[in-house]
Amino acid sequence: MDRGDLQQLSKEQLIELVLRLQRPDKNSRTSSKPPSTDKKEKREGSRPGGAKLGHEPHTRRLADDPDEFCDHVPGVCEQCGVTFRSQAQRELIGEYDEIEIPPVKPYVIRHHRFACRCAHCGIETKAPAPAAATTTPFGPRIHALAIYLKGFQALSYERLSGLFRDAFGLGVSEGALMNMFIRSHPRFEIEAEKAKAIVRAAQVVASDETGVRIEGTNSYHWVFHCKDAVVHQPDYSRAARVVDEMMDGHVPAVWISDRYSAQQKHGERHQTCLAHLARDTAFALQHGSDDLPFRFKLWFGKAFDLAKGAADFAASTLGRKKRELEKQLAALLMAPSTCDLARALQAKIARARDQLLTFCDFPGEVEVTNNGSERKLRPCVIQRKVTNGYRAMWAAKAEADVRTTIDTARLKGANPFDVILATLA
Repeated sequence: MDRGDLQQLSKEQLIELVLRLQRPDKNSRTSSKPPSTDKKEKREGSRPGGAKLGHEPHTRRLADDPDEFCDHVPGVCEQCGVTFRSQAQRELIGEYDEIEIPPVKPYVIRHHRFACRCAHCGIETKAPAPAAATTTPFGPRIHALAIYLKGFQALSYERLSGLFRDAFGLGVSEGALMNMFIRSHPRFEIEAEKAKAIVRAAQVVASDETGVRIEGTNSYHWVFHCKDAVVHQPDYSRAARVVDEMMDGHVPAVWISDRYSAQQKHGERHQTCLAHLARDTAFALQHGSDDLPFRFKLWFGKAFDLAKGAADFAASTLGRKKRELEKQLAALLMAPSTCDLARALQAKIARARDQLLTFCDFPGEVEVTNNGSERKLRPCVIQRKVTNGYRAMWAAKAEADVRTTIDTARLKGANPFDVILATLA
Protein backbone atom coordinates (compact mmCIF):
# COMPACT_ATOMS: atom_id res chain seq x y z
CA MET A 1 0.00 0.00 0.00
CA ASP A 2 1.52 3.33 -1.12
CA ARG A 3 0.73 6.99 -0.34
CA GLY A 4 -1.96 7.16 -3.03
CA ASP A 5 -3.84 4.21 -1.56
CA LEU A 6 -3.70 5.75 1.91
CA GLN A 7 -5.12 9.04 0.60
CA GLN A 8 -8.14 7.16 -0.74
CA LEU A 9 -9.04 5.77 2.70
CA SER A 10 -11.68 7.36 4.87
CA LYS A 11 -10.99 8.56 8.40
CA GLU A 12 -12.58 5.45 9.92
CA GLN A 13 -10.53 3.18 7.67
CA LEU A 14 -7.32 5.00 8.65
CA ILE A 15 -8.16 4.64 12.33
CA GLU A 16 -8.82 0.90 11.86
CA LEU A 17 -5.52 0.50 9.97
CA VAL A 18 -3.54 2.25 12.71
CA LEU A 19 -5.18 0.11 15.41
CA ARG A 20 -4.27 -3.05 13.49
CA LEU A 21 -0.65 -1.95 13.13
CA GLN A 22 -0.47 -1.25 16.86
CA ARG A 23 -1.51 -4.77 17.80
CA PRO A 24 1.41 -6.76 19.23
CA ASP A 25 2.60 -9.96 17.66
CA LYS A 26 1.02 -13.23 18.71
CA ASN A 27 2.88 -15.44 21.17
CA SER A 28 2.56 -18.98 22.50
CA ARG A 29 -0.17 -17.94 24.96
CA THR A 30 -2.36 -16.31 22.31
CA SER A 31 -1.73 -18.56 19.30
CA SER A 32 -0.30 -21.89 18.21
CA LYS A 33 3.24 -20.48 17.94
CA PRO A 34 5.84 -22.45 19.95
CA PRO A 35 7.20 -20.92 23.19
CA SER A 36 10.68 -20.74 21.64
CA THR A 37 9.49 -17.88 19.38
CA ASP A 38 8.36 -15.69 22.28
CA LYS A 39 10.32 -12.58 23.09
CA LYS A 40 12.06 -12.99 26.42
CA GLU A 41 10.91 -10.81 29.30
CA LYS A 42 13.20 -8.18 30.71
CA ARG A 43 15.10 -9.33 33.75
CA GLU A 44 13.36 -6.81 36.05
CA GLY A 45 9.94 -8.26 35.30
CA SER A 46 10.83 -11.93 35.05
CA ARG A 47 9.97 -14.52 37.65
CA PRO A 48 12.80 -15.14 40.12
CA GLY A 49 14.56 -18.47 39.95
CA GLY A 50 14.46 -21.21 42.52
CA ALA A 51 11.59 -23.18 43.99
CA LYS A 52 8.16 -21.63 44.30
CA LEU A 53 6.78 -20.62 47.68
CA GLY A 54 5.29 -23.62 49.46
CA HIS A 55 7.28 -26.14 47.45
CA GLU A 56 8.02 -29.22 49.51
CA PRO A 57 11.66 -30.34 49.36
CA HIS A 58 12.44 -33.78 47.97
CA THR A 59 15.30 -36.07 48.95
CA ARG A 60 16.77 -38.92 46.94
CA ARG A 61 15.41 -42.30 47.99
CA LEU A 62 17.92 -44.90 49.10
CA ALA A 63 19.03 -47.53 46.60
CA ASP A 64 17.21 -50.87 46.79
CA ASP A 65 20.34 -52.97 46.33
CA PRO A 66 23.57 -51.26 47.49
CA ASP A 67 26.85 -52.71 46.21
CA GLU A 68 28.77 -52.07 49.43
CA PHE A 69 28.03 -51.28 53.07
CA CYS A 70 30.18 -49.08 55.29
CA ASP A 71 29.36 -48.88 59.03
CA HIS A 72 30.29 -45.82 61.09
CA VAL A 73 30.52 -46.62 64.83
CA PRO A 74 31.75 -44.27 67.56
CA GLY A 75 35.04 -45.36 69.15
CA VAL A 76 34.84 -43.77 72.60
CA CYS A 77 32.17 -42.26 74.84
CA GLU A 78 32.08 -38.51 74.33
CA GLN A 79 31.19 -38.04 78.03
CA CYS A 80 33.76 -40.17 79.92
CA GLY A 81 36.12 -41.32 77.20
CA VAL A 82 35.60 -45.08 77.74
CA THR A 83 36.31 -47.19 74.64
CA PHE A 84 33.31 -49.04 73.19
CA ARG A 85 33.73 -52.77 72.81
CA SER A 86 32.87 -54.58 69.59
CA GLN A 87 29.90 -56.20 71.36
CA ALA A 88 28.45 -52.84 72.44
CA GLN A 89 24.76 -52.34 71.70
CA ARG A 90 24.14 -50.33 68.54
CA GLU A 91 21.20 -48.26 67.33
CA LEU A 92 20.86 -47.28 63.67
CA ILE A 93 20.28 -43.50 63.52
CA GLY A 94 20.86 -42.74 59.85
CA GLU A 95 21.39 -44.19 56.39
CA TYR A 96 23.03 -42.36 53.49
CA ASP A 97 24.02 -43.37 49.97
CA GLU A 98 27.25 -42.36 48.28
CA ILE A 99 26.93 -42.84 44.53
CA GLU A 100 29.72 -43.11 41.99
CA ILE A 101 30.08 -44.45 38.47
CA PRO A 102 33.16 -46.66 38.08
CA PRO A 103 35.55 -45.94 35.21
CA VAL A 104 33.97 -47.07 31.94
CA LYS A 105 36.21 -48.70 29.37
CA PRO A 106 35.60 -51.04 26.45
CA TYR A 107 35.46 -54.76 27.18
CA VAL A 108 37.51 -56.37 24.41
CA ILE A 109 37.38 -60.06 23.52
CA ARG A 110 40.25 -61.15 21.25
CA HIS A 111 39.19 -64.06 19.02
CA HIS A 112 41.89 -66.48 17.90
CA ARG A 113 41.00 -68.59 14.90
CA PHE A 114 42.97 -71.79 14.44
CA ALA A 115 43.38 -74.44 11.81
CA CYS A 116 44.25 -78.06 12.53
CA ARG A 117 45.89 -80.56 10.17
CA CYS A 118 44.61 -84.10 10.33
CA ALA A 119 47.33 -86.63 11.28
CA HIS A 120 45.51 -89.33 9.33
CA CYS A 121 44.79 -87.72 5.94
CA GLY A 122 46.85 -84.53 6.15
CA ILE A 123 43.92 -82.20 5.30
CA GLU A 124 43.86 -78.82 7.10
CA THR A 125 40.53 -77.88 8.73
CA LYS A 126 39.85 -74.25 9.68
CA ALA A 127 37.64 -73.16 12.58
CA PRO A 128 34.52 -71.23 11.59
CA ALA A 129 35.12 -67.48 11.47
CA PRO A 130 33.58 -65.63 14.44
CA ALA A 131 30.92 -62.99 13.85
CA ALA A 132 33.42 -60.24 14.69
CA ALA A 133 35.45 -61.21 11.64
CA THR A 134 32.60 -60.90 9.15
CA THR A 135 30.27 -58.16 10.50
CA THR A 136 31.23 -55.48 13.04
CA PRO A 137 33.56 -55.38 16.04
CA PHE A 138 31.01 -53.36 18.04
CA GLY A 139 28.55 -55.23 20.24
CA PRO A 140 24.79 -54.63 20.77
CA ARG A 141 25.29 -52.40 23.81
CA ILE A 142 27.54 -50.02 21.84
CA HIS A 143 24.96 -49.96 19.04
CA ALA A 144 22.19 -49.26 21.56
CA LEU A 145 24.14 -46.48 23.26
CA ALA A 146 24.94 -44.81 19.94
CA ILE A 147 21.29 -44.95 18.81
CA TYR A 148 20.06 -43.63 22.16
CA LEU A 149 22.51 -40.72 22.27
CA LYS A 150 21.93 -39.81 18.62
CA GLY A 151 18.15 -40.04 18.66
CA PHE A 152 17.22 -38.99 22.18
CA GLN A 153 20.08 -36.76 23.32
CA ALA A 154 20.40 -35.05 19.91
CA LEU A 155 24.15 -35.62 19.51
CA SER A 156 25.61 -35.14 16.05
CA TYR A 157 27.94 -37.74 14.53
CA GLU A 158 30.94 -35.59 15.38
CA ARG A 159 29.95 -35.03 19.02
CA LEU A 160 28.95 -38.67 19.44
CA SER A 161 32.33 -39.83 18.14
CA GLY A 162 34.02 -37.44 20.55
CA LEU A 163 31.98 -38.74 23.48
CA PHE A 164 32.98 -42.35 22.82
CA ARG A 165 36.62 -41.28 22.56
CA ASP A 166 36.76 -38.97 25.60
CA ALA A 167 34.43 -40.75 28.05
CA PHE A 168 34.98 -44.41 27.13
CA GLY A 169 38.38 -44.46 25.46
CA LEU A 170 36.82 -46.05 22.37
CA GLY A 171 37.63 -44.83 18.89
CA VAL A 172 34.52 -44.86 16.69
CA SER A 173 34.57 -42.94 13.42
CA GLU A 174 31.55 -41.04 12.11
CA GLY A 175 31.31 -43.53 9.25
CA ALA A 176 31.23 -46.43 11.73
CA LEU A 177 28.43 -44.70 13.62
CA MET A 178 26.42 -44.25 10.43
CA ASN A 179 26.92 -47.93 9.61
CA MET A 180 25.56 -48.84 13.06
CA PHE A 181 22.32 -47.03 12.27
CA ILE A 182 22.08 -48.58 8.80
CA ARG A 183 22.77 -52.05 10.23
CA SER A 184 20.19 -51.64 13.03
CA HIS A 185 17.38 -50.10 10.99
CA PRO A 186 15.72 -53.34 9.74
CA ARG A 187 14.97 -54.46 13.31
CA PHE A 188 13.35 -51.16 14.24
CA GLU A 189 11.48 -51.17 10.94
CA ILE A 190 9.82 -54.45 11.99
CA GLU A 191 8.69 -52.91 15.29
CA ALA A 192 7.47 -49.79 13.48
CA GLU A 193 5.28 -51.90 11.19
CA LYS A 194 3.72 -53.51 14.28
CA ALA A 195 2.91 -50.06 15.68
CA LYS A 196 1.38 -48.99 12.35
CA ALA A 197 -0.87 -52.05 12.38
CA ILE A 198 -2.14 -51.09 15.84
CA VAL A 199 -2.88 -47.49 14.78
CA ARG A 200 -4.64 -48.72 11.63
CA ALA A 201 -7.04 -50.71 13.80
CA ALA A 202 -7.63 -48.06 16.51
CA GLN A 203 -10.96 -46.33 16.99
CA VAL A 204 -9.46 -43.06 18.27
CA VAL A 205 -6.42 -41.60 16.49
CA ALA A 206 -4.66 -38.25 16.93
CA SER A 207 -2.14 -36.63 14.57
CA ASP A 208 0.07 -33.61 14.12
CA GLU A 209 3.16 -32.58 12.16
CA THR A 210 6.14 -30.23 12.41
CA GLY A 211 8.65 -28.92 9.91
CA VAL A 212 12.08 -30.51 9.39
CA ARG A 213 14.89 -30.19 6.86
CA ILE A 214 15.53 -33.37 4.86
CA GLU A 215 18.06 -33.43 2.01
CA GLY A 216 18.16 -29.64 2.05
CA THR A 217 14.41 -29.21 1.50
CA ASN A 218 11.56 -28.16 3.77
CA SER A 219 9.87 -31.40 4.81
CA TYR A 220 7.68 -32.62 7.65
CA HIS A 221 7.80 -35.00 10.58
CA TRP A 222 4.36 -36.51 11.23
CA VAL A 223 3.11 -38.32 14.33
CA PHE A 224 0.05 -40.57 14.62
CA HIS A 225 -0.94 -42.17 17.90
CA CYS A 226 -3.66 -44.03 19.74
CA LYS A 227 -3.82 -45.41 23.26
CA ASP A 228 -1.62 -48.43 22.40
CA ALA A 229 0.86 -47.20 19.77
CA VAL A 230 2.76 -44.18 18.44
CA VAL A 231 3.98 -43.85 14.84
CA HIS A 232 6.52 -41.27 13.65
CA GLN A 233 6.82 -40.74 9.92
CA PRO A 234 8.88 -38.27 7.84
CA ASP A 235 7.65 -37.05 4.47
CA TYR A 236 8.41 -34.33 1.97
CA SER A 237 4.73 -33.31 1.99
CA ARG A 238 2.24 -31.82 4.45
CA ALA A 239 -0.74 -32.90 2.35
CA ALA A 240 -3.61 -35.20 3.32
CA ARG A 241 -1.99 -37.84 1.11
CA VAL A 242 0.41 -38.65 3.98
CA VAL A 243 -2.51 -39.45 6.30
CA ASP A 244 -4.25 -41.55 3.66
CA GLU A 245 -1.12 -43.63 3.06
CA MET A 246 -0.54 -44.05 6.77
CA MET A 247 -4.09 -45.22 7.58
CA ASP A 248 -4.27 -47.49 4.51
CA GLY A 249 -8.05 -47.21 4.18
CA HIS A 250 -8.90 -47.48 7.89
CA VAL A 251 -11.39 -44.87 9.15
CA PRO A 252 -11.38 -44.52 12.96
CA ALA A 253 -14.44 -43.50 14.92
CA VAL A 254 -12.79 -40.23 16.04
CA TRP A 255 -9.86 -38.24 14.66
CA ILE A 256 -8.16 -35.65 16.90
CA SER A 257 -6.13 -32.81 15.40
CA ASP A 258 -5.86 -29.06 15.03
CA ARG A 259 -7.73 -27.05 12.40
CA TYR A 260 -5.26 -27.69 9.54
CA SER A 261 -7.30 -28.79 6.52
CA ALA A 262 -5.05 -31.74 5.60
CA GLN A 263 -5.88 -33.36 8.95
CA GLN A 264 -9.63 -33.07 8.53
CA LYS A 265 -12.16 -35.71 7.40
CA HIS A 266 -10.09 -38.78 8.27
CA GLY A 267 -12.49 -40.16 10.87
CA GLU A 268 -16.22 -40.71 11.18
CA ARG A 269 -16.19 -37.92 13.80
CA HIS A 270 -13.64 -35.21 14.55
CA GLN A 271 -12.45 -33.62 17.77
CA THR A 272 -10.82 -30.25 17.20
CA CYS A 273 -8.10 -29.23 19.64
CA LEU A 274 -9.80 -26.76 21.99
CA ALA A 275 -6.42 -25.51 23.24
CA HIS A 276 -5.72 -23.94 19.83
CA LEU A 277 -9.06 -22.11 19.82
CA ALA A 278 -8.59 -21.09 23.46
CA ARG A 279 -5.29 -19.40 22.55
CA ASP A 280 -6.98 -17.57 19.67
CA THR A 281 -9.62 -16.48 22.17
CA ALA A 282 -6.92 -15.18 24.52
CA PHE A 283 -5.46 -13.03 21.72
CA ALA A 284 -8.84 -11.57 20.79
CA LEU A 285 -9.58 -10.89 24.45
CA GLN A 286 -6.24 -9.18 25.01
CA HIS A 287 -6.26 -6.95 21.94
CA GLY A 288 -9.93 -6.67 20.98
CA SER A 289 -12.53 -4.08 21.93
CA ASP A 290 -15.50 -6.32 22.68
CA ASP A 291 -16.53 -8.60 25.55
CA LEU A 292 -17.44 -11.48 23.22
CA PRO A 293 -13.96 -13.10 23.48
CA PHE A 294 -14.32 -13.08 27.27
CA ARG A 295 -17.64 -14.90 26.98
CA PHE A 296 -15.96 -17.46 24.69
CA LYS A 297 -13.20 -17.83 27.28
CA LEU A 298 -15.77 -18.70 29.93
CA TRP A 299 -17.37 -21.20 27.56
CA PHE A 300 -14.04 -22.93 26.87
CA GLY A 301 -13.41 -23.06 30.61
CA LYS A 302 -16.67 -24.96 31.09
CA ALA A 303 -15.78 -27.31 28.23
CA PHE A 304 -12.38 -28.08 29.76
CA ASP A 305 -13.96 -28.71 33.16
CA LEU A 306 -16.50 -31.06 31.59
CA ALA A 307 -13.73 -32.94 29.77
CA LYS A 308 -11.83 -33.53 33.03
CA GLY A 309 -14.76 -35.27 34.67
CA ALA A 310 -16.51 -36.72 31.62
CA ALA A 311 -15.63 -40.31 32.52
CA ASP A 312 -17.17 -39.94 35.99
CA PHE A 313 -20.56 -38.56 34.92
CA ALA A 314 -23.62 -40.66 34.21
CA ALA A 315 -24.64 -40.71 30.56
CA SER A 316 -27.74 -38.64 31.25
CA THR A 317 -25.78 -36.01 33.19
CA LEU A 318 -23.12 -35.80 30.50
CA GLY A 319 -25.78 -35.45 27.81
CA ARG A 320 -27.51 -32.65 29.72
CA LYS A 321 -24.27 -30.74 30.22
CA LYS A 322 -23.41 -31.13 26.55
CA ARG A 323 -26.80 -29.72 25.50
CA GLU A 324 -26.29 -26.76 27.82
CA LEU A 325 -22.90 -26.00 26.27
CA GLU A 326 -24.34 -26.32 22.75
CA LYS A 327 -27.12 -23.89 23.63
CA GLN A 328 -24.64 -21.38 25.10
CA LEU A 329 -22.38 -21.75 22.06
CA ALA A 330 -25.27 -21.09 19.68
CA ALA A 331 -26.01 -17.84 21.51
CA LEU A 332 -22.36 -16.75 21.36
CA LEU A 333 -22.13 -17.47 17.64
CA MET A 334 -25.22 -15.33 17.01
CA ALA A 335 -24.10 -12.44 19.22
CA PRO A 336 -23.45 -9.16 17.33
CA SER A 337 -20.02 -7.55 17.54
CA THR A 338 -18.29 -4.49 16.09
CA CYS A 339 -14.76 -5.77 16.79
CA ASP A 340 -13.06 -7.42 13.81
CA LEU A 341 -11.02 -9.71 16.08
CA ALA A 342 -14.18 -10.89 17.83
CA ARG A 343 -15.95 -11.48 14.51
CA ALA A 344 -12.95 -13.42 13.13
CA LEU A 345 -12.90 -15.56 16.27
CA GLN A 346 -16.64 -16.08 16.00
CA ALA A 347 -16.28 -17.27 12.39
CA LYS A 348 -13.39 -19.62 13.21
CA ILE A 349 -15.29 -21.26 16.06
CA ALA A 350 -18.43 -21.51 13.91
CA ARG A 351 -16.53 -23.48 11.26
CA ALA A 352 -15.52 -26.01 13.92
CA ARG A 353 -18.87 -26.00 15.69
CA ASP A 354 -19.64 -29.69 15.12
CA GLN A 355 -16.15 -30.75 16.28
CA LEU A 356 -15.93 -29.04 19.65
CA LEU A 357 -17.85 -31.41 21.93
CA THR A 358 -17.22 -34.79 20.30
CA PHE A 359 -15.46 -35.93 23.47
CA CYS A 360 -18.82 -35.95 25.28
CA ASP A 361 -19.95 -38.91 23.17
CA PHE A 362 -16.80 -40.90 24.02
CA PRO A 363 -16.21 -40.23 27.74
CA GLY A 364 -12.71 -41.09 28.86
CA GLU A 365 -11.60 -42.13 25.36
CA VAL A 366 -11.23 -38.86 23.44
CA GLU A 367 -8.91 -36.07 24.56
CA VAL A 368 -10.27 -32.55 24.34
CA THR A 369 -6.93 -31.20 23.05
CA ASN A 370 -4.20 -32.39 20.72
CA ASN A 371 -1.51 -31.69 23.30
CA GLY A 372 -0.54 -35.37 23.33
CA SER A 373 0.62 -35.14 19.72
CA GLU A 374 2.55 -31.95 20.42
CA ARG A 375 4.34 -33.55 23.38
CA LYS A 376 5.40 -36.48 21.20
CA LEU A 377 6.75 -34.08 18.56
CA ARG A 378 8.71 -31.93 21.02
CA PRO A 379 11.85 -34.16 21.04
CA CYS A 380 11.84 -34.05 17.24
CA VAL A 381 11.76 -30.26 17.32
CA ILE A 382 14.69 -30.18 19.74
CA GLN A 383 16.60 -32.57 17.50
CA ARG A 384 15.88 -30.34 14.49
CA LYS A 385 17.19 -27.25 16.27
CA VAL A 386 20.37 -28.99 17.41
CA THR A 387 21.29 -30.89 14.23
CA ASN A 388 19.47 -28.83 11.56
CA GLY A 389 17.75 -31.87 10.08
CA TYR A 390 18.87 -34.84 7.97
CA ARG A 391 21.11 -35.12 4.95
CA ALA A 392 19.25 -38.18 3.63
CA MET A 393 15.69 -39.47 3.80
CA TRP A 394 16.86 -42.93 4.92
CA ALA A 395 18.34 -41.33 8.06
CA ALA A 396 15.06 -39.54 8.82
CA LYS A 397 13.11 -42.78 8.36
CA ALA A 398 15.56 -44.76 10.47
CA GLU A 399 15.31 -42.32 13.37
CA ALA A 400 11.53 -42.15 13.01
CA ASP A 401 11.31 -45.93 13.31
CA VAL A 402 13.46 -45.82 16.46
CA ARG A 403 11.16 -43.18 17.96
CA THR A 404 8.13 -45.24 16.95
CA THR A 405 9.52 -48.32 18.70
CA ILE A 406 10.47 -46.49 21.88
CA ASP A 407 7.41 -44.22 22.19
CA THR A 408 5.11 -47.22 21.72
CA ALA A 409 6.96 -49.16 24.43
CA ARG A 410 6.89 -46.09 26.70
CA LEU A 411 3.10 -46.28 26.79
CA LYS A 412 3.63 -49.36 28.97
CA GLY A 413 6.32 -47.74 31.12
CA ALA A 414 9.36 -49.27 29.38
CA ASN A 415 12.85 -47.80 29.70
CA PRO A 416 14.04 -46.31 26.35
CA PHE A 417 17.57 -47.71 26.49
CA ASP A 418 16.32 -51.16 27.49
CA VAL A 419 13.90 -51.09 24.55
CA ILE A 420 16.70 -50.29 22.09
CA LEU A 421 18.91 -53.02 23.55
CA ALA A 422 16.09 -55.59 23.46
CA THR A 423 15.28 -54.72 19.84
CA LEU A 424 18.90 -55.22 18.81
CA ALA A 425 19.40 -58.43 20.82
